[in-house]
Amino acid sequence: MNALSRTAYRSIEGTEIVRVPLIGVIDDDASIRDALSSLLHLAGYDCALFESAEAFLSSGHIDETDCLILDVRLPGAGGLEFQRWLAERRYPTPMIVVSSDGDAVRASALARGAVAVLGKPFSPEALLGAIHSALHPS
Repeated sequence: MNALSRTAYRSIEGTEIVRVPLIGVIDDDASIRDALSSLLHLAGYDCALFESAEAFLSSGHIDETDCLILDVRLPGAGGLEFQRWLAERRYPTPMIVVSSDGDAVRASALARGAVAVLGKPFSPEALLGAIHSALHPS
């Protein structure tokens, strides 16, 4: 898990200060978390990494997270179960669901409010496009 103190800002052209979006990544595979962390940082995002839904909930980052990337297969509460739990509590943060069973879970995840469902493996461009759509809905 990546515990970080959350107040990440960046200066644009030395004058405008903007808050850097925090992307939460919940995936039980450490190599995927590490790869996503690198990609997100290169794209200018801040990220917090969690190996389970329970770790995310106990982290204190739930109210600071601007977008959540959620794997379907997780220890403890599975990704779709956790997504349902969040939807029942009207959790407002947009979610991107990722799964090696992309087509099998697509309808269920979208019905519960996922912004996108990406099948593994997915391209960096597909993920960054989904994040952009989640953070800037039209």
